[in-house]
Amino acid sequence: MIFKNLWAKPPSKLKNNLVILAILLLGLGVRLYNINTPLADWHSWRQADTASVAVEYIKNGIDLLHPKYLDLSNIPSGLENPQGYRMVEFPMVAARIAVVSENVLPNVPIHVIFRVYSIISSLFSLFVLYHLVLLFEKRRVAELTALIFAILPYNVFYSRAVLPEIHLVAVSLMALYSVVRFFTIPDHSLKTPWYWLAVVTGAIALLLKPTALFFALPALYVGWRKCKGKLLTDYKTYLFLALTFAPLLWWRWWIGHFPEGIPAFTWLLNSNGIRFKGAFFHWLFAERIGRLILGFWGLILLALGFLHKAEDDKKSLSAGFFGSWLISMLAYLSIFATGNVQHDYYQIILIPIICVYVAKGIEFLLNAPKVYGYSRTTCYILLTTASAFALAFSWFEVRGYYQINNPAMVEAGQAVDRLTPADALIIAPYGGDTAFLYQTNRRGWPIGGQIEKRIQQGADYYVTTALDDEAKKLIEDCGVADQTKDYTVINLHQCN
Repeated sequence: MIFKNLWAKPPSKLKNNLVILAILLLGLGVRLYNINTPLADWHSWRQADTASVAVEYIKNGIDLLHPKYLDLSNIPSGLENPQGYRMVEFPMVAARIAVVSENVLPNVPIHVIFRVYSIISSLFSLFVLYHLVLLFEKRRVAELTALIFAILPYNVFYSRAVLPEIHLVAVSLMALYSVVRFFTIPDHSLKTPWYWLAVVTGAIALLLKPTALFFALPALYVGWRKCKGKLLTDYKTYLFLALTFAPLLWWRWWIGHFPEGIPAFTWLLNSNGIRFKGAFFHWLFAERIGRLILGFWGLILLALGFLHKAEDDKKSLSAGFFGSWLISMLAYLSIFATGNVQHDYYQIILIPIICVYVAKGIEFLLNAPKVYGYSRTTCYILLTTASAFALAFSWFEVRGYYQINNPAMVEAGQAVDRLTPADALIIAPYGGDTAFLYQTNRRGWPIGGQIEKRIQQGADYYVTTALDDEAKKLIEDCGVADQTKDYTVINLHQCN
C-alpha cells in the first residue's frame, strides 16, 4: 500500500515547475564563474590528467581501448610508461569532448569544453535529485534539496571541474532513480523502460568509477521493501547484476594488460593506517564536511535534518531510503579512508545526500512553530543565520580554489607550445604534478632528474619556472632557447 500511495501521481514535468527551472538557471549562473581561466586552479594535476586524454584523442584519433595522456613517467604506476597509457575510467567522456572540440568548438580550449560538459552533468544531477527526493518527500523538501545542490560553494566549484566524479554522480543518480521507478510498476516486468535504463546507467556509472557501487544500498532497500525475499529468487535481479557488472569486469580485465598505465590505488584504502583514528574523524567530519562543505553553521541544519519526519504515507520509506543512502556514504568514507583524507574531491559523491539532510533540516525549522509550538521568530532567525553563515564561510574556504597560483607556469607552457614542434617531448619539472606539463600541450615528464636517461628516451626540451641547480647546470651545458624573468626553455639537443 505504501508504494501505491507514494507514486499515485507522477512527478510534475519541468515545464510546469517554474521553481525548479529558476533553480537550474541559478545553478548555471554560479557555475559559469571563471569558466575560461587556465587549467591551473585547485587540483589541476588530476584535472590535467583527465583533460589530456581528450588532447591526445584530438592529436592522434579516438581509440577507446588504448587511452593515452601526456605523462610518460613512471610516477603513477611505478612502471615505465613510454606509450603514456592512461588506464583508469573508460574514456567515454574524453572521447565525447574530443568529438565536440574537433567538430563543433575547434577554437575553444579543451578544458573549457570539459568544464561546460561538467556543468551540464551537474545540472542534470540537480534535476534528477529533485525528482528522486520528490518521490519520498513533499515538494518543498525536493526544491530545497535542489537549491542547496545548486549554490553550495564546494559543489559549485567541483561541478565545473575536469573530473570523472561529476559525471559519475549524474549517471549514478539516474540509475538510482530508474531502479526506484521500476519498482513503481505493479508487475515490474522487463517491458518497462525503467529496468533497461537502470541497467544502462548503472553500467555506465561503474565504468566511470567503481565507487558508483555505493549508490546501490538505497536501491536495494527499496527493492527489498517492495519484493521482500522474492528479490533474491527473481531472475530479473541476477540479469540486472550480470548486465550491469559485465562491462566493468571486461574493462578491468582489458586494462590489466597494460599495468604501466594503471595508477597505484591500494593506498587509497588505509595505507597510512588513519582509518577510525582521531585524525580520520577530524579531517573528514570537521575539516571537510563541517568547515569546507557546510561552513560550520550548515552542521546545525544537517543535524536538524535527522529530526524531520516525512508525511505519514512516506515516513517509513523515506527514513529507510535516505538512511541507507547515508550509511552507504559513511561506508565509502571508511573503506577509502586514506583517499578521502588525502583528497577533498573524493567527497563529491557525498554532496547529494548531504543536500537532502540539510533540506530536511530547513523543513524541520519551517514546520517547528506549527508542529512543536516553537517561536516562529526564533526558528526563522536561526534558519537565516545558519544559512547565511554556512554559505559565507564555505565560500571563504572555496574561493581560493579558483586562483591560478602559478601564472608563470601557464606562460611557460604557452611559450613551449609556440616554440617547439608538436611532437616534441618535454621535461617540465613540477614535483610530479602534471599541471605544468599540460600547459605545454606536449607529452613528457613532470619531474626533473635523470636528464641523460630522459634524453635517451627522446626528451627534446626542458622548461622550468625555477632556476634551481639542475636548471643552472643545463643552461651552462645546453644554452637557452627562450628565457624571461619567469621561465626558461632549454633545447636538450644543444647540450655539450
